[in-house]
Amino acid sequence: MRLVVDLIRGQRVENALYILKHSSKEAAARVEKLLLSAIKNWEAKNEGKSVEESELIVKEVSVGGGRQLKRLRPAPQGRGYRVRKRSNHVTLVVDSKLNVEQN
Repeated sequence: MRLVVDLIRGQRVENALYILKHSSKEAAARVEKLLLSAIKNWEAKNEGKSVEESELIVKEVSVGGGRQLKRLRPAPQGRGYRVRKRSNHVTLVVDSKLNVEQN
């Protein structure tokens, strides 16, 4: 997930969507869905503005460790190998390029 997130950090939203659409990583589809949701949330907060005119950029993206599901996989001679199914928490902040330059 961190590899995919590093590709889009600081990019314009249109470029980030293009990168995620054409990435071969499995996590790219999930990050793309999250980015689309962030864009819709920005549109809901800023009703009078359009995405194209505001030049939205991916301001912040961070990936944190989430919950682990711990399972056992059968192994030779009656043993069991541990399998840790990892998950993560992704935080994505989208903002207008104009607002970022003012701050």
